[in-house]
Amino acid sequence: MRIAITASTGLIGGALSQSLSADGFEVLRLVRRPSSGRGEIQWDPTAPSGALSPGALDGIDAVVHLSGAPLANGRWTPARKQELRASRIDSTRALVTAMLAAAQRPPVLIAGSAIGWYGDTGNRPVDETAPAGSGFLATLVRDWEAATSPAREAGIRVANLRSGIVLSSRGGMLPRLLLPFRLGLGGKFGTGTQYLSWITLSDHIRAVRFLLERRDLSGPFNLTAPEPATNAELTRALAATLHRPAFLQVPAGALRLALGEVSTELLGSCRALPARLQQAGFSFRHPTIGPALAAAAADKPAR
Repeated sequence: MRIAITASTGLIGGALSQSLSADGFEVLRLVRRPSSGRGEIQWDPTAPSGALSPGALDGIDAVVHLSGAPLANGRWTPARKQELRASRIDSTRALVTAMLAAAQRPPVLIAGSAIGWYGDTGNRPVDETAPAGSGFLATLVRDWEAATSPAREAGIRVANLRSGIVLSSRGGMLPRLLLPFRLGLGGKFGTGTQYLSWITLSDHIRAVRFLLERRDLSGPFNLTAPEPATNAELTRALAATLHRPAFLQVPAGALRLALGEVSTELLGSCRALPARLQQAGFSFRHPTIGPALAAAAADKPAR
């Protein structure tokens, strides 16, 4: 099976490439620089069709599209918001255009998305049947998923990965928390009552592979553990994992002052449940936050 992957050097893309290659799949990495060998395809996600060479995607069995600029790297200025949208929406449109132009179209597209779709849901649990929320992130994710519609309409099986916070010491949010917690400076954000929908890197990779292999599954899927945790619960669990105290509290006002609109990522609440994955028979190895943090902090291999 030949699988093309964008953002293959990122946290999720790198682990997915490693996992698939270890099991004998042929992984083709879409890279922005000139390709350095047979396993790479150069592309330009800002170009209308990705500026892919003719036939680059012919005979590919599946495309996994994970590109997107990090949400929390800097304030959400107008220019930054445009970058966040272009890195997701424009790149998706370019890739779909290239897939549809292939003489032998890839039959599967696994496309990145996020639980930002739901907006701030407070204590209310939501699954994939819930409508899009409001605000910048919800609009971004709605338009991001809509960019895959031409592929779906052309008969390509599309699965949208509504990912939660991916826990791994390799990257993402967790390494930013580990150092202050190890120094005894950990604490909750705001009241700590806001829900965090999370998933370990290992389970995320397993879920993507599950969706790759199940030809009957399409549409949106929440890639989140079945037991979302409040910020206070995560704080206690991480402190227990590292055997450190965590009595501090970062006031909501201080976060808003320091981070601006990005603070909604830390103070907003989303209690997303993986209903469709579980209905399809997927089983989580790390369903609860305590053991999940222990596994993530130990950086167990993603297989």
